Amino acid sequence: MKKNTVYLSVLLSTAFPIVGHAQTTGSQSASEVDNDPGAIVVTARRREERAQDVPIALSVLSGVSLAQQATFSLAQVTQLAPTLQFTSSNPRNTSLNIRGLGVSYGLANDGLEQGVGFYVDGVYNSRPAAAAFDLLDVERVEILRGPQGTLFGKNTTAGAINITTAAPSFTPEGQFEGSVGTHSFGQIKGSVSGPLIGDSVAGRLSIGYTTRDGFVKSTATGRNTNDLDNFVVRGQLLWNATPTLNFRLSGDFNLQNPDCCTQVYVRVGQTLKPAARQYAAMAAFLGYAPPSLNYADRLADVDGKLAARSELGGLSFTGNLDLGRATVTSITAWRYWDWKPANDRDYTSLDILPQSANPVQQNQYSQELRVSSNGKNTIDYTVGVYAYYQKLYGQNVTEWGSDAAYWLIGPTTGTGAAANTPVPRNLLTGYFTTSQAVSTVQSYAGFAQATWNITPTLHFTPGLRYTYEKKDADYAAIVGGGLDTTTLGLNAGQVAALNSAKLSIARPQAYSVAFNSGALTGDANLSWQPVPNVLVYSSYARGFKSGGINLAGLPLNVQNNPALNRAVVSPEKNQTYEAGLKTQWFRHLLTANFAIFRTDVRDFQANVVDTGPGALRGYIANVAKVRSQGGEFDLSVAPISGFSGYVRGAYTDAKYVSFANAPCPLELIANTTASCDLSGQPLPGSSKWALSAGTEYRRPVRDGSAYVGVDANYRSSFYADSSDSKYLRIDAYTLVNLRVGYASNKGWEVFALVRNLFDKNYLQLLTPQTGNSGLVSGLPGDPRTFQVTARYRFGG
Repeated sequence: MKKNTVYLSVLLSTAFPIVGHAQTTGSQSASEVDNDPGAIVVTARRREERAQDVPIALSVLSGVSLAQQATFSLAQVTQLAPTLQFTSSNPRNTSLNIRGLGVSYGLANDGLEQGVGFYVDGVYNSRPAAAAFDLLDVERVEILRGPQGTLFGKNTTAGAINITTAAPSFTPEGQFEGSVGTHSFGQIKGSVSGPLIGDSVAGRLSIGYTTRDGFVKSTATGRNTNDLDNFVVRGQLLWNATPTLNFRLSGDFNLQNPDCCTQVYVRVGQTLKPAARQYAAMAAFLGYAPPSLNYADRLADVDGKLAARSELGGLSFTGNLDLGRATVTSITAWRYWDWKPANDRDYTSLDILPQSANPVQQNQYSQELRVSSNGKNTIDYTVGVYAYYQKLYGQNVTEWGSDAAYWLIGPTTGTGAAANTPVPRNLLTGYFTTSQAVSTVQSYAGFAQATWNITPTLHFTPGLRYTYEKKDADYAAIVGGGLDTTTLGLNAGQVAALNSAKLSIARPQAYSVAFNSGALTGDANLSWQPVPNVLVYSSYARGFKSGGINLAGLPLNVQNNPALNRAVVSPEKNQTYEAGLKTQWFRHLLTANFAIFRTDVRDFQANVVDTGPGALRGYIANVAKVRSQGGEFDLSVAPISGFSGYVRGAYTDAKYVSFANAPCPLELIANTTASCDLSGQPLPGSSKWALSAGTEYRRPVRDGSAYVGVDANYRSSFYADSSDSKYLRIDAYTLVNLRVGYASNKGWEVFALVRNLFDKNYLQLLTPQTGNSGLVSGLPGDPRTFQVTARYRFGG
């Protein structure tokens, strides 16, 4: 459907959407949306509406504003949307959190699904790696906060990211841009669109490539690591078969192939282990010292192979049939993901864990069919059905090196029939484990949402969705290599003790799991417009995330055997209460929005880490109850004499309400595995305060306008691990960006951008080193960078 919507100014368009037109009721027809030149159009309720008229908590970033601020990734989007937090050590280990919820920090587990749904052009992307790719030719990014358990349904207990790409146009148009910057940064983007067959078929082609040197240098190899090497291409065809029937075919291919990813020394924490089994003593014994004790130097000494090759793509076919009073929409999609990594998992030149790789191949198929009412009605509605199928193959290859026995076990076994059996230094040299995991997911749902326009200013919107899911998985792991203990001339008890020590690091495992579950979720929303440009709303929503399966092996129990009761994780259920006020004043010059919320989650699916003496094992566990509550605000000023600006922020109090069997923080870890009570502690990955602010000044100059803009983002401290260790707490930081440019009325533009203007040193994530020695590694945030971008647009 053709749109002639004109978006607000760059800064205003990045503000939270506002309710502003009390004279309308219910949903709007396309013509009503088109006739409002100040409207920001969203599809948060699966139909085109003014963002100002949607009584739910959401944020909108237009493609125009993203381009103006050179924002090409979700990591950069978080600086504009305080409620969204994005963390990624590599594409597979990517997490999205909204209001402190989504997925717990920790090692990735392919049996755990995100609580923040990620959608592109209406298609659900199940693997979090999809969120790590570059944004290309985007019309808008919608961030929907809180459970979206009716219309978006599939595992959206915390919210959803809804991305709409630019559609093919029957008016010839195009855009080309190139950027160069420090650290050998280079980026090219291009898109062209226009008619292919008269006024019935149009096409669009978009291509982008980004490259940049890494910010971390390995002193062992001399190479820069953690670089960028991203390619993306998308092609689309739009066929207007009749005046009321159209089809849209879209295909995309995305490839990331960087020399990535490693971390650097950050600090050493004091554990409860004997002094001889802590980092300082063990490093001294092996004669090891990190290349720098200051993470801001961005020096690592990783000496193994690094790779993070991630390939993702697919096809989607969307059809829309306008029946007059309603529109029928069908979305058929196939997507795939191929992950080929290589990691030196100890992040040092020590030969502890030189190889830990988890390749994954995933295919998914989905079909959605829905009917939505058009125009003004006493009751507006959306009803539909949804089917989803996923097949995933995962492999693991982990190998231990010549320093592993001393680092992970110690000089003696300390277990078995001969507790003081000396451990040969080469006991684990070449010891390995390989595993295979196969899983399938089948999901089916039916949903319905209706808006009863009780009066022109009072609206009630209930919705329900029933979801049925079936999952099954097979996992098998073998071990081999290492020292043959039968050749040492030891007695049977000593041999048994050494073999037991090897098996404490990794042991054979095999299990099969199958289960199904169903849930009824939904929401209810009451909104009222007492006066024009003021809307008050309250809502209640229930969310559901299906049960999970541990697909990375199981932790060991007290008998040193795989804990089979950890294989299946219970479904996660939550409920959210929210109230909001959305206003515009002085003929839309001032926007003021406020919201308060509370979300209670039972059986929260947390990605925790085993605290045993050997290799760290990530696995999923249920937390009895967690809670997130707080408030959000947004203030923005439309251009006045060239000046515009915004201030927006969020206060989020997210914590474990009941988590009695939690993994212990690093400072409480002894030689034996134990659990700790983290009830009342904050949820990881959640800052209590998140703020962003910016201003821009534009002044007419000849045949265009010159501008300068400043944007700032603040996040308070947060824990980077589910155990809430004081050594794994990331300090608060503030980032400031500056841009200066000139935009011609003839379609070309050039600007300079400085990110992290004051070169603030900060951390993106922290990780306890293999074996819980006390060493903490981390990923430094980007330093100050500079780039120049030139852009040309035509048509449209």
